[in-house]
Amino acid sequence: MKKFFVLTFTFCTWIYFFSQNTYAFFGSFNWDKNTEGIYVYKLDTINGNLSKITTVRGVLNPSFLTISPNGKYIYACTESKTENGGSVSSFEFKPKDELLTFINSEKSGGENPVYLTVHKNGKWLINGNYTEGSVSVYPISEGGKIEPHVQNFQFSEGSVDVKRQNRAHIHSTVFSPNYDYLFLPDLGADKIRAYQFKNENAQPLQEAKTAFTKTTLGSGPRHFTFHPNGKYAYCIEEMGGAVSVYSYKNGKLSNLQRIHTHSEKYKDSFESSDVHISPDGKFLYASNRGKENNIAIFSIQNNGTLKTVGYQSTKGKHPRVFGLDPSGKFLIATNTGSGNVVVFKRNFETGTLKKVGKKIKIKNVSCVQIKKY
Repeated sequence: MKKFFVLTFTFCTWIYFFSQNTYAFFGSFNWDKNTEGIYVYKLDTINGNLSKITTVRGVLNPSFLTISPNGKYIYACTESKTENGGSVSSFEFKPKDELLTFINSEKSGGENPVYLTVHKNGKWLINGNYTEGSVSVYPISEGGKIEPHVQNFQFSEGSVDVKRQNRAHIHSTVFSPNYDYLFLPDLGADKIRAYQFKNENAQPLQEAKTAFTKTTLGSGPRHFTFHPNGKYAYCIEEMGGAVSVYSYKNGKLSNLQRIHTHSEKYKDSFESSDVHISPDGKFLYASNRGKENNIAIFSIQNNGTLKTVGYQSTKGKHPRVFGLDPSGKFLIATNTGSGNVVVFKRNFETGTLKKVGKKIKIKNVSCVQIKKY
């Protein structure tokens, strides 16, 4: 009996130790670079609790973050929503020391940077600027340093809503599954723009045969993601309160479905924001701000289309960005308006969410990225 107890204790200790190497990185609108801007927490992948590890000061409005494929570097949109400002910044993360240290910054090539993505080889960084609608391409050198951008494309045309769509507004930059195309949802123009990405070129963005896909007028395409099988793509539309579903092949998107992210009781004033797919490819999650403040849950059918499962309150206001941990066990929501972070445990069979752990307070929290080391 004593031997059994010792073995059980040892096994549980081993499981606990090796479950504690998942980190959550949070960006925020701090509005004062002398205050904390980026926050690093450790996620307990047994009970869903978050424990604070370190923070970074000296950066202004690090509103969106992305992580290099090897996990060594964190890149941030900085000086977002700053008049005549806009930059992208690089940080090194050492999980052994649990330290996040600044490397360098470069101009974003436009006002109000809102989204960053890194090529799978870790050598290219792509930034989208919202306010005047542009995309910038940066080489990344050894040690995670961002070099000055080598390409910057500006877009101008708007769409039907004169208040929201008076000009182009690039809201995300997303690589195709094979990293040979780049997609740019343009909220202002109601288009999903596309470029070929020639990784070996000094200026990798090249014109694509299909330069853009039109979305529903007034829909405001925002964030974009691919299914793990690479056959389907999903775009959440901020103004239309919907997810558009596409089949995907060789840089071309073909319409399959458009489904609302809200129940029938909501008729207008939509503020849909973010979209992610569970690692198993079975469920899609979409966040709604404004009146709803929830996560819409969809099951993904064999043909890529969506079926509504239900809605989960985010227990806060204005859930701007959320994330799923690599195992798919937890979903973390960032409520910018109420300044709190909430962890939900995901049911693998039904896709439904249940709040776990304690709420974490982070003022103006705006983004989360999660990485297992």
